Amino acid sequence: MKTSPRIVLPRRRFLRTLSASVPLAAFGASCRAEQTVPAPPPDPPRTVRDRLWLWGHEAGSHNGQFGIKQTSRITPVEAAVYLGIPNLLLIRYDGRPAFPFDQYAIPFRAMKRVVWSLTGAGGVTSDEERKHVLDLAAKMPNLVGFIMDDFFQNTGQAALSVEDLQNIRKRLTIAGRKRDLWVVLYAHQLGLPLQAHLELCDKITFWTWKAPDLKNLEAHFAAAEKLAPKAGKILGCYLWNYGQSRPMPLDLMKVQCDLGLRWLREGRIEGMIFLASCICDLELETVDWTRKWIAEVGDQAL
Repeated sequence: MKTSPRIVLPRRRFLRTLSASVPLAAFGASCRAEQTVPAPPPDPPRTVRDRLWLWGHEAGSHNGQFGIKQTSRITPVEAAVYLGIPNLLLIRYDGRPAFPFDQYAIPFRAMKRVVWSLTGAGGVTSDEERKHVLDLAAKMPNLVGFIMDDFFQNTGQAALSVEDLQNIRKRLTIAGRKRDLWVVLYAHQLGLPLQAHLELCDKITFWTWKAPDLKNLEAHFAAAEKLAPKAGKILGCYLWNYGQSRPMPLDLMKVQCDLGLRWLREGRIEGMIFLASCICDLELETVDWTRKWIAEVGDQAL
């Protein structure tokens, strides 16, 4: 079916405008057709921007939820370009995107690094989903890892058993290159018996669910370091106070970013994740401030 220019042209202008906010070199910038032989992994991160990630959901995933009244239309890749972030996580939410992922993943080739969920929002996962994700990695050289979202319940029960994770780890070398296994850990889960699962994870993303608890972020993060000393740590930064279904106070947004930048420079964390792509076009104060903060500090060397 022929596409009407009325639909295509505005989006093209939109993407051209967004791309001007950050050098193309910061992104993967490869729009070639699928490669037969996977390319080598991206260059090692050298700047603050290289260590930044955006948590991505399909457009509109949070519409009408968590106290969000506006309607979002922005896609994960558009949101990443808008913020000036070159690395993107894609987490399935309420069964979206649908299987197979191949066509949906095409825009993600433009990103520098991509991590895709093996366990989606709410801890939802299946053998079929994991097969599709692992197959996708063989076709995407910039897909560097897999994340397990909401992996632990507050009872300590995990979405997959230790044996399941051991078997998954045997499948992480794809097209001759090992991918990392990431997991979500919340501050309120620190007292649970999680060590056996965490020992099988390469990266731990650490999150504070309710904004007021950010006053204890330094102490909670230190506890996470003791709980899983071998795994790399990535600080999760909410752009919205999802735990209380209200906007994130700007002063607490600044707390997350200030500590994250300090810990990046100290080598205590490997990166920072901003959540989520599907609220980045809602004119939120935290999104606007974070975009400016990234523009200011993104090119600083580490």
